[in-house]
Amino acid sequence: MRKLFGTDGIRGVANIYPMTTEIAMQVGRAIAFIVKNKKGRHRIVIGKDTRASGYMIENALAAGICSMGVDVLLVGPLPTPGIAFITTSMRADAGVVISASHNPFQDNGIKIFSHDGFKLPDAVEADIEDLIFSQKMAALRPVAEEVGRARRIDDAKGRYIVFLKHMFPKKLTLEGMNIVLDCAHGATYGVAPFVFEELGAKVTTLGVNPDGKNINHECGALHPELMAKKVKEIGADIGIALDGDGDRLIVCDENGKVVGGDHVMAICAKDLMKKRKLKKKTLVTTVMSNMGLELAMKEMGGKMVRTQVGDRYVVEEMRKKGYSFGGEQSGHLVFIDHITTGDGNLAALQLLGIMRKRGKKLSELAKVMTSYPQVLNNVRTTSRIDLENFTDFQKAVKKMEKKLGKKGRILVRASGTEPVIRVMVEGEKKKTIQAMADELGEMIAKA
Repeated sequence: MRKLFGTDGIRGVANIYPMTTEIAMQVGRAIAFIVKNKKGRHRIVIGKDTRASGYMIENALAAGICSMGVDVLLVGPLPTPGIAFITTSMRADAGVVISASHNPFQDNGIKIFSHDGFKLPDAVEADIEDLIFSQKMAALRPVAEEVGRARRIDDAKGRYIVFLKHMFPKKLTLEGMNIVLDCAHGATYGVAPFVFEELGAKVTTLGVNPDGKNINHECGALHPELMAKKVKEIGADIGIALDGDGDRLIVCDENGKVVGGDHVMAICAKDLMKKRKLKKKTLVTTVMSNMGLELAMKEMGGKMVRTQVGDRYVVEEMRKKGYSFGGEQSGHLVFIDHITTGDGNLAALQLLGIMRKRGKKLSELAKVMTSYPQVLNNVRTTSRIDLENFTDFQKAVKKMEKKLGKKGRILVRASGTEPVIRVMVEGEKKKTIQAMADELGEMIAKA
């Protein structure tokens, strides 16, 4: 049983176990211990989103790393993919992101990248937990000139902005395009507006005034209705909503209709297929993606591979099998030929490039797939529920699955980032699947 790490690093309410300064310092010491595998100085990048608690966790992590004789490079607020980029660009030994992504401001988290910009595999996270709880590092105390040092990298944002602009087709610009951009008062507020403006777009910004407490609050990818309303109000060409740490996006078309991650993946996969750049003609996504996406891939002459939920598992499958593109319904899109993790800004630029090249509106491009009706119920829990041995619940699921047949499915899973059990039901009739999801949700709530 994992003690600290979930599906996307360590996460919880800041200043309450496990997101305490004591644990953060020990995590810093453990990461430093693992990277010290060769002679010479070692360096670890630390970046964060805009949560007030980020200062507290940042200082604890830095102290732990320096106490093990490893240097720290502080980049301040920067999107998660930006920290992965800086880690590889500066040839650092690891990168650490202080963020709880889409969670509310009182939460925080720690995500770790290896020297190659990829998230740590489960086995290495298990090693970190072992180092922390076994006290194997207790006696390791470098002294004098062997103690690590910390310094700030002031131009990290600029480096990442230049990198993103290079990801847009060189012969194209965004001149004449009107974009609504919602940064969720998060880590992209100092990056994303400059990227799109410098490429020539007229940008109307939302969520660019972080105060440490308003990250993700009624804005960004979690609440795209704000962006959609603004698009309709000013007659923009597209709306782009990023989440708190900038690793995913949700967009809306010129009519203010929200276009989810599955549709964006279908659009991008079709473009890559035409350019013969979708390796093995395969899109990698998770069990949460709509059946309509799978049908769309078949119609294109490609196929879709599913993994468990979490962009890290999508990336692991891509690396293992040599695939080039994948993502999640929630808006994590990974263009592995360009970057090692989900990147909302980069995904938006790829989508905008397709719109420019084909001269089509997003509403037209989105017709590439038709979604099956899908209902997702998030049931909050106060304690762990063993669903496998919840006999009445399992009987209800099997009865519903039989009724849906091959034209629907049910997925029930515990969230790896929140105290929530997610119930997803997919099928042809919205009324039927809504009733099923409600019934299963009520059973969990009562349990």
